[in-house]
Amino acid sequence: MVATSRARRDAIADGVVGRRRELDLTLAAVSAGRDILLEGPPGTSKSTMLRAITANWGVPFVLVEGNAELTPARLVGHHNPARVLREGYSPENFVPGPLVEAMQGGGFLYIEELNRAPEDTLNVLLGAMAEREVTVPRVGVITALPTFRVLASMNPFDNVGTARISDSVYDRWCRLAVGYQDAGEEADIVAVRTGLPTGSAGSGSAAAQLVADAVAITRATRSHPELRRGSSVRGAIDLAAIAAELAKLGTYPERERLVLDAALLALSGRIGVDEASDVTPEAVITEIWENHFFSLPGARRRESTG
Repeated sequence: MVATSRARRDAIADGVVGRRRELDLTLAAVSAGRDILLEGPPGTSKSTMLRAITANWGVPFVLVEGNAELTPARLVGHHNPARVLREGYSPENFVPGPLVEAMQGGGFLYIEELNRAPEDTLNVLLGAMAEREVTVPRVGVITALPTFRVLASMNPFDNVGTARISDSVYDRWCRLAVGYQDAGEEADIVAVRTGLPTGSAGSGSAAAQLVADAVAITRATRSHPELRRGSSVRGAIDLAAIAAELAKLGTYPERERLVLDAALLALSGRIGVDEASDVTPEAVITEIWENHFFSLPGARRRESTG
C-alpha cells in the first residue's frame, strides 16, 4: 500500500516542477476524502497540482472563477428556458452547472478566488461539502460520486473586490498556505513553458541568460517598496519568451536593452503600484532592470537608453 501510494505520488510529481511538500499535503488531503483551500499569490502552481492529481486519478477537473456573477443558479445549474416553454419542467431539460457536473462525474470542483464569490453561493457549496449531495428543484437529490472534492484558492494579498471569508467557510476546508517557489524552481518552470534552457547568467548560453534575467527581474518586483503587488512566475515566462523572439530579429545590439523592452511589455500590466506612490510601472521596472544589470559588483556602467 505504501509503495503504491509513493508510486502514484511520483507519477503525479512528474507533471509539477518542485512543490514536493505541497503536493504531498494536497494529495494526502484529497486521498483522505477532504476538501482543501489553497491560499497564496497567483502563479504558484496551485491549479497545476490539482490538474496533475485529477489526470492521474482519471477524474474531471471543473474550473470555476469566483466573482460576483457566480450565483447559486450558475453554480448548480438551470432548466433550459426554451424546452421549459415547450415541455414544462422536467429532469431531462435541466442543464447541470459546474457543481453538479463535478458531483456527477466524481471530479474536482476548483474555485479560483473564492473570496470574490457571493455569500449565498458559498452557502450552496457548504451544503454540498457537508452532505455530498444537493437538492435541485424539479429534479431531485443529486448525490456525488466518491471522488468528488471541492477545492478552492484565494489570494490574501489583493483585497480589491474581495470579501472576508467567514469562520463557517474556513471550518469546512483544510487550508494550505502556498508561497512563491525558489529561483531555481521558477527558472525550471520558465524553461518548461518556453522551451529555453536554464543555467546561470554566466553559463555561456544566451538563451539560459535570458531565463536567468527574466526570473531575477520578476522576483525583484515582489519586494520593491513602491509596489503592493509583484508579478508571478507567469511574468517571467512571458518576459523570457518575448526576449527570445526579440533576439531573433537582430535589432538589439545588446542583451540589456532587449531585456528591458521585454520586461516593460511582460511585467508592466502585472505589477500593482502602491496607491500612495506617484511612480509609474515603467519607472519601477526600469529601476529593477538597472539594479539587475548595472548595480552588481563588477558590472559595467549603464549607457543611455534614450
